[in-house]
Amino acid sequence: MDQSNETNQSEQLNKVERAVNGLKQEEKDEILSNFEGFKEFLGNKVALGKKMGLTEEQLALATQKVAGYLAEHEAPRNREEKLLQELWRAGSEDERHMLSHMLVKLVKY
Repeated sequence: MDQSNETNQSEQLNKVERAVNGLKQEEKDEILSNFEGFKEFLGNKVALGKKMGLTEEQLALATQKVAGYLAEHEAPRNREEKLLQELWRAGSEDERHMLSHMLVKLVKY
């Protein structure tokens, strides 16, 4: 990967982090109240990223950023979220990255 691609990817990930950190508690509660709501939210963001020209890898990295935030800062609100949190915490960095790819695939189909 060349320097300009790395810079662009870093900028995109910083935007994701700011967006997640900028959500109000009410918005988080609405998104996380049920697993279908979470999938819809993530699916909308993946679709937006695709329209912006992000690659599958960039989408997975952004998803990884969101999943890491959720695992560290948000309590699971249902069984599916609890399972994802447990898998996230048990996984290595590579396994977390693969789980992020799987989440992207889950919401695209």
